[in-house]
Amino acid sequence: MPDPSPPADSPVRASALDTSVIPLGERALQGILDHVMAVGDEAETTCLEVKGPLDMGSKTSTAKIAKFLLGAANRGPREAARHFHGYAVLVIGAQKEDAPGVPRGTEAHELEDRLRPYLGPQFPAFEFGRIEVGSDHEVLFVIAQPPEDGQPIFPCHKSYQSDDRRDSLEDGAIYVRGNSNTRPARSGEILALVERARGGGKPPIVLEVELVGYVHRVDRVEEVLEQLLNYREEQFHKEPEQQEQTSFSPASLQLASNLFGSAKPPSREDRDKALAAWRRKKAEYIAGGREHLLGVGLSGAGIRVLSRDRFIAKPRLTLTFHGCELFDHLDADDADFEKAAEPVLRRQNPLGPGFDYAALRPLPKDYPVNWSNRSEDAEIVLTPESLRPNDPWTSDQDDYVIVARDTGACSAKVTWLLTEEGNDVVTTGEFVVPTEELIDASDVLKSVFFDGV
Repeated sequence: MPDPSPPADSPVRASALDTSVIPLGERALQGILDHVMAVGDEAETTCLEVKGPLDMGSKTSTAKIAKFLLGAANRGPREAARHFHGYAVLVIGAQKEDAPGVPRGTEAHELEDRLRPYLGPQFPAFEFGRIEVGSDHEVLFVIAQPPEDGQPIFPCHKSYQSDDRRDSLEDGAIYVRGNSNTRPARSGEILALVERARGGGKPPIVLEVELVGYVHRVDRVEEVLEQLLNYREEQFHKEPEQQEQTSFSPASLQLASNLFGSAKPPSREDRDKALAAWRRKKAEYIAGGREHLLGVGLSGAGIRVLSRDRFIAKPRLTLTFHGCELFDHLDADDADFEKAAEPVLRRQNPLGPGFDYAALRPLPKDYPVNWSNRSEDAEIVLTPESLRPNDPWTSDQDDYVIVARDTGACSAKVTWLLTEEGNDVVTTGEFVVPTEELIDASDVLKSVFFDGV
């Protein structure tokens, strides 16, 4: 009798699914997809459901996803923990021996908005993953978080009638995961969920928070920038003498005048007015130069957060670096000497004012990092979608630069406060970070603008 299994080099060769992993990240999701392609619907279990290609914008597809999430949320914690560390996965766009996917472009926040009427306002957050298949399609993964003792029962909040009754939803119904499907709960299952709700609430939050990067100390910043501006003024006074010693051909002047307007240098009166206006803004120019120099000349920092043995849905972590200030971190390519030391008269671009791309720092919607200076302290607010148990989350190190206000401080105190959506408990903590060795502003200036000169 011939062997019915695919050959060894087949991309859909059947293999046992490893459910001891957390089903997050490309490698874990690819393993699930390979298994689904190998066995098709037979892959479905209490922790895994499979759907072929769906119209992601249709009400029927939304109802199917809502039903899966409701059933996954109404599982027992101990039973759920046997597979995928308690997570449950819905695969969309895959079937036996094929993964056609769905058209690319489904956004998690848009899907969540369509699901919310069915799930209700207190429903736990879910994860969202994708694997590209072809140039314009992708397989989607909707990943339900592990259930916990103390969670309430999650009923359906809105009815939906489908041509296929298996895809219908009833307002007030309680759905649970069976061995390979989601169905209405039986009486014993409802009583088990009541016991889950009496389970004493969620375990306490134990959080580890640390700085990734440095708290810098920089000496003589204002003094060095003051010297730069004084140099600017000295050079400005010399410019008329240099212009008188420079000869231009009449043809060149005529061409410049025809193309760009008058090529005449500013009059003495105009120069005197410009210098007076520049002097009035000198303090402002020093402040702006300080911000630019430190932002482009110092390394950025990030925050690493680890939740011990607990899933935290939609956290808000606020960190205060006492006695510190923040600056926008800038790339080396953004270094601009005229921003560090404002000239009395800026050179005019004959083609019109140039656009300052460095000043444009668009952030994606729902960007999880925000920062500001408050009085004498620096505040950083982190809002990741979730914190997974024992899986560290780290913010990027290209958002901000941290600088101690006191150049003599050898350390900085950091306090933090965490809140969780749907949880009235506030968790707090603090830690101390050593500051970096004191550096001179002139060295920062040299490294940014005169490196190798």
